[in-house]
Amino acid sequence: MPAGVSWATYLKMFTASLLAMCAGAEVVHRYYLPDLTIPEIPPKPGELKTELLGLKKRQHEPQVSQQ
Repeated sequence: MPAGVSWATYLKMFTASLLAMCAGAEVVHRYYLPDLTIPEIPPKPGELKTELLGLKKRQHEPQVSQQ
């Protein structure tokens, strides 16, 4: 009995934790839309520039105020 609980309780909590971790990773990837492409020629040190494509799209959308 790990952590002083039954195996059934331990496995339920482990499964719930694993599913929550995977769901959180999916939400973050859908929000920030990372660029997962691999270039043919790797960039030289200090040459790599990263952008958050999802965040860039959201910042350029016009903001409509509700006043």
